[in-house]
Amino acid sequence: MTESSSPYIATPRVTVGAVQPGDPPFRIVEIDGEMVRMAESMTDVVLAAAAEGITIHDLDDPDAVRWVGGGKFHWRLH
Repeated sequence: MTESSSPYIATPRVTVGAVQPGDPPFRIVEIDGEMVRMAESMTDVVLAAAAEGITIHDLDDPDAVRWVGGGKFHWRLH
């Protein structure tokens, strides 16, 4: 048997943390476990990845980006 008995879990190189208080609020972007940038928008996430040589084609792809504390449209504290 060549298949694993455990489910597949994506481990993307890019992780976007939960919204942090600030003016404006921001999210921390980590690449390969290292903080690389504070992002204020989806564009900042894509630019941070590009600066590290990573091209993101789909921000909804769990193999590309892990969103913590809300998805790509969540940029304000609730």
